[in-house]
Amino acid sequence: MNQQATPLFTALKKHAAGNPVQFHIPGHKKGLGTDAEFREFIGDNALSIDLINIAPLDDLHQPTGVILEAQKLAAEAFGADYTYFSVQGTSNAIMTMILSVCSEGDKIIVPRNIHKSVMSAIIFSGAKPIFVSPVQDENLGIDHGITTSSLERALRRHPDAKGVLVINPTYFGVCADLRSIVDLAHSYGVPVLVDEAHGVLIHFHEDLPVSAMQAGADMAATSVHKLGGSMTQSSVLNLNAKTGLVNPQRVQTILSMLTTTSTSYILLASLDTSRRNLALNGHEMAARTIALSNYARNSINEIEGLYSFGKEILGTEATFNHDPTKLNIHVRHLGITGYETENWLRQKYNIEVELSDMYNILCLITPGDTQESVDKLLAALQVLSAIHYSKGEIYELKVQVPNIPQLALIPRDAFYADTQLVPFRESAGYIIAEFIYVYPPGIPILLPGEVITQDNIDYIIDHVEIGLPVKGPEDRSITNVKVIVEAEPIS
Repeated sequence: MNQQATPLFTALKKHAAGNPVQFHIPGHKKGLGTDAEFREFIGDNALSIDLINIAPLDDLHQPTGVILEAQKLAAEAFGADYTYFSVQGTSNAIMTMILSVCSEGDKIIVPRNIHKSVMSAIIFSGAKPIFVSPVQDENLGIDHGITTSSLERALRRHPDAKGVLVINPTYFGVCADLRSIVDLAHSYGVPVLVDEAHGVLIHFHEDLPVSAMQAGADMAATSVHKLGGSMTQSSVLNLNAKTGLVNPQRVQTILSMLTTTSTSYILLASLDTSRRNLALNGHEMAARTIALSNYARNSINEIEGLYSFGKEILGTEATFNHDPTKLNIHVRHLGITGYETENWLRQKYNIEVELSDMYNILCLITPGDTQESVDKLLAALQVLSAIHYSKGEIYELKVQVPNIPQLALIPRDAFYADTQLVPFRESAGYIIAEFIYVYPPGIPILLPGEVITQDNIDYIIDHVEIGLPVKGPEDRSITNVKVIVEAEPIS
Protein backbone atom coordinates (compact mmCIF):
# COMPACT_ATOMS: atom_id res chain seq x y z
CA MET A 1 0.00 0.00 0.00
CA ASN A 2 1.04 3.60 -0.48
CA GLN A 3 2.01 4.67 3.03
CA GLN A 4 2.52 8.25 1.82
CA ALA A 5 -1.23 8.56 1.33
CA THR A 6 -3.50 10.11 3.95
CA PRO A 7 -6.97 9.29 2.58
CA LEU A 8 -8.97 10.72 5.47
CA PHE A 9 -6.92 13.87 6.04
CA THR A 10 -6.81 14.54 2.30
CA ALA A 11 -10.61 14.17 2.06
CA LEU A 12 -11.06 16.56 5.00
CA LYS A 13 -8.86 19.21 3.43
CA LYS A 14 -10.63 18.85 0.10
CA HIS A 15 -14.02 19.15 1.74
CA ALA A 16 -13.00 22.23 3.71
CA ALA A 17 -11.49 23.86 0.62
CA GLY A 18 -14.84 23.56 -1.13
CA ASN A 19 -16.29 25.84 1.58
CA PRO A 20 -19.69 24.09 1.72
CA VAL A 21 -22.68 25.77 3.30
CA GLN A 22 -23.26 23.70 6.45
CA PHE A 23 -26.65 23.01 7.96
CA HIS A 24 -25.37 20.28 10.26
CA ILE A 25 -23.45 20.03 13.52
CA PRO A 26 -21.12 21.25 14.93
CA GLY A 27 -22.95 24.49 15.51
CA HIS A 28 -19.87 26.70 15.33
CA LYS A 29 -20.00 26.35 11.49
CA LYS A 30 -16.27 26.46 10.67
CA GLY A 31 -15.61 28.68 13.68
CA LEU A 32 -18.04 31.48 12.89
CA GLY A 33 -20.19 30.63 15.90
CA THR A 34 -17.48 29.98 18.44
CA ASP A 35 -15.85 32.24 21.02
CA ALA A 36 -13.61 34.79 19.30
CA GLU A 37 -10.58 34.30 21.57
CA PHE A 38 -10.77 30.53 21.24
CA ARG A 39 -11.12 30.79 17.46
CA GLU A 40 -8.09 33.03 17.19
CA PHE A 41 -6.01 30.68 19.33
CA ILE A 42 -7.08 27.41 17.67
CA GLY A 43 -7.15 28.72 14.12
CA ASP A 44 -9.62 28.45 11.27
CA ASN A 45 -7.87 25.47 9.67
CA ALA A 46 -8.56 23.28 12.69
CA LEU A 47 -12.15 24.50 12.99
CA SER A 48 -12.78 23.91 9.28
CA ILE A 49 -12.15 20.16 9.66
CA ASP A 50 -14.10 19.79 12.90
CA LEU A 51 -16.81 17.91 11.03
CA ILE A 52 -19.20 14.96 11.32
CA ASN A 53 -19.84 11.73 9.44
CA ILE A 54 -21.34 13.19 6.29
CA ALA A 55 -21.16 10.98 3.17
CA PRO A 56 -17.88 12.26 1.63
CA LEU A 57 -16.06 11.74 4.95
CA ASP A 58 -17.19 8.17 5.74
CA ASP A 59 -18.44 6.88 9.10
CA LEU A 60 -16.23 5.38 11.82
CA HIS A 61 -19.12 3.16 12.95
CA GLN A 62 -19.43 1.44 9.58
CA PRO A 63 -16.48 2.58 7.45
CA THR A 64 -16.64 1.91 3.72
CA GLY A 65 -14.62 4.82 2.29
CA VAL A 66 -11.73 7.02 3.38
CA ILE A 67 -11.79 5.88 7.03
CA LEU A 68 -11.70 2.23 5.96
CA GLU A 69 -8.79 3.00 3.64
CA ALA A 70 -6.97 4.86 6.43
CA GLN A 71 -7.49 1.92 8.79
CA LYS A 72 -6.16 -0.53 6.20
CA LEU A 73 -3.02 1.59 5.83
CA ALA A 74 -2.65 1.59 9.61
CA ALA A 75 -3.05 -2.20 9.73
CA GLU A 76 -0.20 -2.60 7.27
CA ALA A 77 1.97 -0.13 9.20
CA PHE A 78 1.37 -1.93 12.52
CA GLY A 79 1.62 -5.45 11.11
CA ALA A 80 -2.01 -6.23 11.89
CA ASP A 81 -4.78 -7.89 9.90
CA TYR A 82 -7.27 -5.25 11.04
CA THR A 83 -6.82 -1.86 12.70
CA TYR A 84 -9.66 0.15 14.22
CA PHE A 85 -9.38 3.84 15.11
CA SER A 86 -10.44 4.99 18.57
CA VAL A 87 -11.34 8.60 19.34
CA GLN A 88 -11.95 7.75 23.00
CA GLY A 89 -8.42 6.77 23.84
CA THR A 90 -6.84 3.43 24.58
CA SER A 91 -9.34 2.97 27.41
CA ASN A 92 -12.05 2.47 24.80
CA ALA A 93 -9.86 0.03 22.86
CA ILE A 94 -9.08 -1.96 26.02
CA MET A 95 -12.76 -2.20 26.93
CA THR A 96 -13.52 -3.33 23.38
CA MET A 97 -10.94 -6.12 23.60
CA ILE A 98 -12.41 -7.52 26.82
CA LEU A 99 -16.06 -7.17 25.83
CA SER A 100 -15.27 -8.89 22.52
CA VAL A 101 -14.18 -12.11 24.25
CA CYS A 102 -15.98 -12.10 27.62
CA SER A 103 -19.63 -12.57 28.50
CA GLU A 104 -21.38 -12.91 31.85
CA GLY A 105 -19.60 -15.37 34.13
CA ASP A 106 -16.60 -15.84 31.83
CA LYS A 107 -13.14 -15.85 33.38
CA ILE A 108 -10.37 -13.56 32.23
CA ILE A 109 -6.79 -13.71 33.52
CA VAL A 110 -5.40 -10.26 34.28
CA PRO A 111 -2.41 -8.78 36.13
CA ARG A 112 -3.23 -6.89 39.30
CA ASN A 113 -1.54 -3.68 38.08
CA ILE A 114 -4.20 -3.14 35.44
CA HIS A 115 -5.54 0.15 34.14
CA LYS A 116 -8.98 1.04 35.51
CA SER A 117 -10.50 0.60 32.03
CA VAL A 118 -9.90 -3.15 32.40
CA MET A 119 -12.06 -3.26 35.52
CA SER A 120 -14.70 -1.12 33.83
CA ALA A 121 -14.94 -3.69 31.03
CA ILE A 122 -15.03 -6.57 33.52
CA ILE A 123 -17.98 -4.91 35.28
CA PHE A 124 -19.79 -4.20 32.01
CA SER A 125 -19.31 -7.77 30.76
CA GLY A 126 -20.05 -9.52 34.05
CA ALA A 127 -16.79 -11.44 33.74
CA LYS A 128 -14.85 -12.91 36.65
CA PRO A 129 -11.25 -11.67 36.90
CA ILE A 130 -8.54 -14.18 37.76
CA PHE A 131 -5.75 -12.02 39.13
CA VAL A 132 -2.06 -12.76 38.68
CA SER A 133 0.35 -10.80 40.85
CA PRO A 134 2.94 -8.74 38.97
CA VAL A 135 6.56 -9.10 40.03
CA GLN A 136 7.61 -6.39 42.47
CA ASP A 137 11.03 -4.80 42.09
CA GLU A 138 12.39 -4.55 45.61
CA ASN A 139 15.25 -2.27 44.54
CA LEU A 140 13.13 0.33 42.80
CA GLY A 141 9.71 0.07 44.46
CA ILE A 142 7.83 -0.49 41.18
CA ASP A 143 5.84 -3.33 39.62
CA HIS A 144 6.89 -5.19 36.49
CA GLY A 145 4.65 -7.53 34.51
CA ILE A 146 3.46 -11.09 35.00
CA THR A 147 5.71 -14.05 34.24
CA THR A 148 5.20 -17.02 31.96
CA SER A 149 5.38 -19.40 34.93
CA SER A 150 2.70 -17.48 36.90
CA LEU A 151 0.48 -17.42 33.84
CA GLU A 152 0.97 -21.16 33.37
CA ARG A 153 -0.20 -21.78 36.94
CA ALA A 154 -3.27 -19.63 36.29
CA LEU A 155 -4.10 -21.44 33.04
CA ARG A 156 -3.73 -24.85 34.67
CA ARG A 157 -6.24 -23.83 37.34
CA HIS A 158 -8.52 -21.99 34.90
CA PRO A 159 -8.18 -23.60 31.43
CA ASP A 160 -11.69 -22.33 30.64
CA ALA A 161 -10.54 -18.68 30.72
CA LYS A 162 -11.79 -16.67 27.75
CA GLY A 163 -8.79 -14.37 27.59
CA VAL A 164 -5.42 -13.36 29.01
CA LEU A 165 -4.59 -9.67 29.33
CA VAL A 166 -0.92 -8.61 29.35
CA ILE A 167 0.70 -5.19 29.78
CA ASN A 168 3.55 -4.78 27.26
CA PRO A 169 5.53 -2.68 27.95
CA THR A 170 4.67 -1.61 31.48
CA TYR A 171 4.37 2.05 32.37
CA PHE A 172 8.07 1.90 33.28
CA GLY A 173 9.10 0.28 29.99
CA VAL A 174 9.74 -3.27 31.21
CA CYS A 175 8.57 -6.31 29.22
CA ALA A 176 8.16 -9.99 30.00
CA ASP A 177 8.72 -12.64 27.33
CA LEU A 178 5.63 -11.83 25.29
CA ARG A 179 6.21 -14.46 22.61
CA SER A 180 6.36 -17.21 25.23
CA ILE A 181 3.26 -15.84 26.95
CA VAL A 182 1.36 -15.82 23.65
CA ASP A 183 2.49 -19.36 22.75
CA LEU A 184 1.46 -20.62 26.19
CA ALA A 185 -1.99 -19.04 26.11
CA HIS A 186 -2.61 -20.23 22.55
CA SER A 187 -1.70 -23.79 23.58
CA TYR A 188 -4.82 -23.59 25.78
CA GLY A 189 -6.84 -21.99 22.99
CA VAL A 190 -7.01 -18.72 24.92
CA PRO A 191 -6.63 -15.36 23.12
CA VAL A 192 -4.07 -12.82 24.31
CA LEU A 193 -5.11 -9.19 24.69
CA VAL A 194 -2.30 -6.67 25.10
CA ASP A 195 -2.45 -3.31 26.81
CA GLU A 196 0.14 -1.65 24.57
CA ALA A 197 -0.71 1.87 25.64
CA HIS A 198 2.94 2.79 26.09
CA GLY A 199 4.35 0.87 23.14
CA VAL A 200 3.57 2.56 19.83
CA LEU A 201 7.26 3.01 18.90
CA ILE A 202 8.17 -0.64 19.50
CA HIS A 203 6.55 -1.51 16.16
CA PHE A 204 9.15 0.47 14.28
CA HIS A 205 12.64 -0.39 15.55
CA GLU A 206 14.46 -3.66 16.06
CA ASP A 207 16.27 -2.40 19.18
CA LEU A 208 12.96 -1.99 21.01
CA PRO A 209 10.94 -4.83 22.59
CA VAL A 210 8.78 -7.01 20.39
CA SER A 211 5.33 -5.62 19.69
CA ALA A 212 2.08 -7.46 20.34
CA MET A 213 1.46 -8.09 16.64
CA GLN A 214 5.03 -9.32 16.13
CA ALA A 215 4.58 -11.70 19.06
CA GLY A 216 1.39 -13.14 17.58
CA ALA A 217 -1.03 -11.70 20.14
CA ASP A 218 -4.68 -11.58 19.12
CA MET A 219 -5.43 -7.93 19.93
CA ALA A 220 -3.52 -4.89 21.16
CA ALA A 221 -4.72 -1.48 22.29
CA THR A 222 -2.06 1.06 21.34
CA SER A 223 -1.88 4.73 22.30
CA VAL A 224 -0.65 6.56 19.23
CA HIS A 225 -1.12 9.84 21.09
CA LYS A 226 1.19 8.94 23.98
CA LEU A 227 4.37 8.55 21.95
CA GLY A 228 3.48 8.51 18.26
CA GLY A 229 2.49 12.10 17.56
CA SER A 230 -1.29 12.02 17.24
CA MET A 231 -3.59 14.16 19.35
CA THR A 232 -4.62 13.28 22.89
CA GLN A 233 -7.44 10.72 23.01
CA SER A 234 -6.57 9.10 19.65
CA SER A 235 -5.52 5.45 19.68
CA VAL A 236 -5.74 2.28 17.62
CA LEU A 237 -6.90 -1.27 18.24
CA ASN A 238 -4.84 -3.79 16.28
CA LEU A 239 -6.15 -7.29 15.58
CA ASN A 240 -4.42 -10.48 14.44
CA ALA A 241 -7.02 -12.71 12.80
CA LYS A 242 -4.68 -15.60 11.95
CA THR A 243 -5.35 -17.53 15.17
CA GLY A 244 -9.11 -17.47 14.63
CA LEU A 245 -9.63 -16.79 18.35
CA VAL A 246 -11.21 -13.35 17.84
CA ASN A 247 -14.06 -12.34 15.53
CA PRO A 248 -13.18 -9.06 13.71
CA GLN A 249 -16.84 -8.27 13.01
CA ARG A 250 -17.75 -8.60 16.68
CA VAL A 251 -14.85 -6.31 17.58
CA GLN A 252 -16.21 -3.67 15.17
CA THR A 253 -19.68 -4.06 16.69
CA ILE A 254 -18.46 -3.71 20.28
CA LEU A 255 -16.25 -0.74 19.43
CA SER A 256 -19.20 0.97 17.77
CA MET A 257 -21.38 0.34 20.83
CA LEU A 258 -18.82 2.08 23.05
CA THR A 259 -18.01 4.97 20.70
CA THR A 260 -19.76 8.31 20.45
CA THR A 261 -21.69 8.94 17.24
CA SER A 262 -20.16 12.43 17.21
CA THR A 263 -16.69 11.20 16.32
CA SER A 264 -13.94 13.81 16.16
CA TYR A 265 -12.51 14.12 12.67
CA ILE A 266 -9.61 16.18 13.99
CA LEU A 267 -8.58 13.19 16.12
CA LEU A 268 -9.15 10.79 13.24
CA ALA A 269 -7.06 12.97 10.92
CA SER A 270 -4.24 13.05 13.46
CA LEU A 271 -4.25 9.23 13.51
CA ASP A 272 -4.17 9.13 9.71
CA THR A 273 -1.22 11.51 9.48
CA SER A 274 0.68 10.06 12.45
CA ARG A 275 0.42 6.63 10.83
CA ARG A 276 1.99 8.09 7.69
CA ASN A 277 4.80 9.67 9.68
CA LEU A 278 5.48 6.46 11.60
CA ALA A 279 5.31 4.25 8.52
CA LEU A 280 7.72 6.44 6.54
CA ASN A 281 9.94 7.80 9.30
CA GLY A 282 9.24 5.61 12.35
CA HIS A 283 12.59 3.80 12.28
CA GLU A 284 14.53 7.04 12.17
CA MET A 285 12.27 8.64 14.78
CA ALA A 286 12.69 5.69 17.12
CA ALA A 287 16.46 5.56 16.60
CA ARG A 288 16.80 9.24 17.47
CA THR A 289 14.58 8.81 20.52
CA ILE A 290 16.53 5.77 21.72
CA ALA A 291 19.83 7.64 21.34
CA LEU A 292 18.49 10.64 23.26
CA SER A 293 17.11 8.36 25.98
CA ASN A 294 20.41 6.53 26.38
CA TYR A 295 22.26 9.85 26.57
CA ALA A 296 19.87 11.04 29.30
CA ARG A 297 20.12 7.75 31.22
CA ASN A 298 23.92 7.68 31.12
CA SER A 299 24.08 11.31 32.24
CA ILE A 300 21.64 10.76 35.09
CA ASN A 301 23.65 7.81 36.36
CA GLU A 302 26.66 10.12 36.70
CA ILE A 303 24.72 12.43 39.04
CA GLU A 304 25.23 11.64 42.70
CA GLY A 305 22.20 10.13 44.41
CA LEU A 306 20.25 9.37 41.23
CA TYR A 307 19.74 6.13 39.33
CA SER A 308 17.95 5.37 36.07
CA PHE A 309 17.77 1.66 35.29
CA GLY A 310 18.48 0.16 31.89
CA LYS A 311 19.30 -3.23 30.44
CA GLU A 312 21.28 -4.21 33.54
CA ILE A 313 18.01 -5.24 35.22
CA LEU A 314 17.22 -7.75 32.47
CA GLY A 315 17.59 -11.50 32.84
CA THR A 316 14.53 -12.57 34.81
CA GLU A 317 11.12 -13.77 33.65
CA ALA A 318 9.58 -10.42 34.50
CA THR A 319 12.43 -8.36 33.01
CA PHE A 320 12.92 -9.95 29.60
CA ASN A 321 13.33 -6.68 27.70
CA HIS A 322 13.28 -2.94 28.24
CA ASP A 323 12.04 0.10 26.32
CA PRO A 324 14.71 2.75 27.02
CA THR A 325 12.44 5.64 26.07
CA LYS A 326 10.83 5.33 29.53
CA LEU A 327 13.23 7.21 31.78
CA ASN A 328 12.59 6.11 35.35
CA ILE A 329 14.64 8.17 37.84
CA HIS A 330 15.09 6.74 41.35
CA VAL A 331 15.49 9.62 43.83
CA ARG A 332 15.40 7.80 47.18
CA HIS A 333 19.13 8.25 47.81
CA LEU A 334 18.67 12.02 47.80
CA GLY A 335 16.52 11.69 50.92
CA ILE A 336 13.43 13.05 49.11
CA THR A 337 10.36 11.48 47.57
CA GLY A 338 9.36 11.33 43.96
CA TYR A 339 6.37 13.55 44.79
CA GLU A 340 8.69 16.21 46.22
CA THR A 341 10.91 15.93 43.16
CA GLU A 342 7.97 16.40 40.79
CA ASN A 343 6.80 19.52 42.62
CA TRP A 344 10.33 20.96 42.80
CA LEU A 345 10.91 20.48 39.06
CA ARG A 346 7.59 22.17 38.34
CA GLN A 347 8.11 25.12 40.65
CA LYS A 348 11.80 25.78 40.03
CA TYR A 349 12.32 24.76 36.39
CA ASN A 350 8.87 24.62 34.77
CA ILE A 351 9.44 20.93 34.02
CA GLU A 352 6.51 18.50 34.09
CA VAL A 353 7.06 14.74 34.48
CA GLU A 354 4.81 11.82 33.56
CA LEU A 355 4.38 10.52 37.12
CA SER A 356 5.94 10.34 40.53
CA ASP A 357 5.68 7.97 43.47
CA MET A 358 7.39 7.51 46.79
CA TYR A 359 10.76 6.70 45.27
CA ASN A 360 10.73 7.61 41.56
CA ILE A 361 9.81 10.02 38.85
CA LEU A 362 9.09 8.91 35.29
CA CYS A 363 10.00 11.00 32.26
CA LEU A 364 8.97 9.95 28.75
CA ILE A 365 11.43 10.61 25.95
CA THR A 366 9.57 10.80 22.63
CA PRO A 367 10.21 11.92 19.04
CA GLY A 368 9.04 15.33 20.24
CA ASP A 369 12.06 15.74 22.49
CA THR A 370 15.27 17.53 21.60
CA GLN A 371 18.79 17.75 22.99
CA GLU A 372 17.75 21.08 24.48
CA SER A 373 14.75 19.67 26.39
CA VAL A 374 16.77 16.76 27.76
CA ASP A 375 19.67 19.02 28.76
CA LYS A 376 17.25 21.24 30.67
CA LEU A 377 16.09 18.21 32.64
CA LEU A 378 19.67 17.12 33.31
CA ALA A 379 20.68 20.60 34.49
CA ALA A 380 17.76 20.67 36.91
CA LEU A 381 18.63 17.23 38.27
CA GLN A 382 22.24 18.34 38.81
CA VAL A 383 20.99 21.19 40.99
CA LEU A 384 18.59 18.85 42.81
CA SER A 385 21.46 16.52 43.64
CA ALA A 386 23.67 19.38 44.85
CA ILE A 387 20.91 20.51 47.22
CA HIS A 388 20.02 17.13 48.71
CA TYR A 389 22.78 14.55 48.27
CA SER A 390 24.30 13.51 51.62
CA LYS A 391 22.27 16.21 53.37
CA GLY A 392 19.53 14.16 55.02
CA GLU A 393 18.22 10.76 55.97
CA ILE A 394 17.63 8.32 53.14
CA TYR A 395 14.17 6.77 52.94
CA GLU A 396 14.03 3.06 53.58
CA LEU A 397 12.54 1.34 50.55
CA LYS A 398 9.47 -0.66 51.49
CA VAL A 399 7.39 -2.51 48.93
CA GLN A 400 4.43 -3.54 51.07
CA VAL A 401 1.45 -3.76 48.73
CA PRO A 402 -1.10 -5.99 50.49
CA ASN A 403 -1.89 -9.45 49.17
CA ILE A 404 -4.65 -9.65 46.59
CA PRO A 405 -7.93 -9.89 48.56
CA GLN A 406 -10.38 -12.74 48.21
CA LEU A 407 -12.93 -12.19 45.42
CA ALA A 408 -16.28 -13.06 47.00
CA LEU A 409 -18.53 -11.70 44.23
CA ILE A 410 -17.94 -11.00 40.55
CA PRO A 411 -17.31 -7.25 40.25
CA ARG A 412 -20.54 -6.49 38.36
CA ASP A 413 -22.71 -8.12 41.03
CA ALA A 414 -20.90 -6.19 43.74
CA PHE A 415 -21.03 -2.89 41.85
CA TYR A 416 -24.79 -3.10 41.37
CA ALA A 417 -25.71 -4.77 44.70
CA ASP A 418 -27.58 -3.22 47.61
CA THR A 419 -25.02 -1.30 49.64
CA GLN A 420 -24.48 0.57 52.85
CA LEU A 421 -21.84 2.96 54.15
CA VAL A 422 -19.61 1.87 57.02
CA PRO A 423 -16.59 3.61 58.61
CA PHE A 424 -13.56 2.59 56.57
CA ARG A 425 -11.42 1.89 59.63
CA GLU A 426 -14.06 -0.63 60.76
CA SER A 427 -14.76 -2.25 57.40
CA ALA A 428 -12.58 -5.39 57.67
CA GLY A 429 -14.55 -8.45 56.63
CA TYR A 430 -17.07 -6.57 54.48
CA ILE A 431 -17.33 -7.00 50.71
CA ILE A 432 -16.48 -3.69 49.06
CA ALA A 433 -18.76 -2.30 46.34
CA GLU A 434 -16.44 0.38 44.94
CA PHE A 435 -12.83 0.90 43.90
CA ILE A 436 -9.84 2.11 45.88
CA TYR A 437 -6.71 2.93 43.85
CA VAL A 438 -3.36 4.26 44.98
CA TYR A 439 -2.02 6.80 42.47
CA PRO A 440 0.09 6.85 40.47
CA PRO A 441 0.05 4.66 38.52
CA GLY A 442 -3.40 3.65 39.74
CA ILE A 443 -2.87 0.09 40.94
CA PRO A 444 -6.08 -1.15 42.59
CA ILE A 445 -5.86 -2.11 46.26
CA LEU A 446 -9.56 -3.00 46.52
CA LEU A 447 -12.03 -3.74 43.74
CA PRO A 448 -15.79 -4.34 43.85
CA GLY A 449 -16.52 -7.83 45.13
CA GLU A 450 -13.37 -8.24 47.23
CA VAL A 451 -13.28 -8.85 50.98
CA ILE A 452 -11.66 -5.95 52.86
CA THR A 453 -8.80 -6.99 55.14
CA GLN A 454 -7.09 -5.09 57.93
CA ASP A 455 -3.90 -5.05 55.84
CA ASN A 456 -5.82 -3.22 53.09
CA ILE A 457 -7.17 -0.70 55.59
CA ASP A 458 -3.76 -0.03 57.17
CA TYR A 459 -2.04 0.35 53.78
CA ILE A 460 -4.62 2.81 52.45
CA ILE A 461 -4.75 4.86 55.67
CA ASP A 462 -0.94 5.14 55.64
CA HIS A 463 -1.13 6.68 52.16
CA VAL A 464 -3.95 9.03 53.10
CA GLU A 465 -2.22 10.26 56.26
CA ILE A 466 0.99 11.25 54.46
CA GLY A 467 -0.97 13.02 51.74
CA LEU A 468 -0.42 10.59 48.86
CA PRO A 469 -3.14 10.22 46.21
CA VAL A 470 -5.78 7.60 46.99
CA LYS A 471 -8.81 7.65 44.70
CA GLY A 472 -11.92 5.73 43.86
CA PRO A 473 -14.47 5.84 46.70
CA GLU A 474 -17.45 8.17 46.47
CA ASP A 475 -16.36 9.52 49.88
CA ARG A 476 -13.15 11.22 48.79
CA SER A 477 -11.95 11.59 52.36
CA ILE A 478 -12.15 7.78 52.63
CA THR A 479 -13.84 8.17 56.00
CA ASN A 480 -16.62 5.82 54.90
CA VAL A 481 -16.70 3.06 52.32
CA LYS A 482 -19.55 1.50 50.37
CA VAL A 483 -19.99 -2.22 51.12
CA ILE A 484 -22.47 -4.98 50.27
CA VAL A 485 -25.46 -5.23 52.57
CA GLU A 486 -25.70 -8.96 52.06
CA ALA A 487 -24.61 -11.20 49.22
CA GLU A 488 -24.01 -14.87 48.65
CA PRO A 489 -20.33 -15.65 47.93
CA ILE A 490 -19.50 -17.37 44.67
CA SER A 491 -17.42 -20.51 44.55
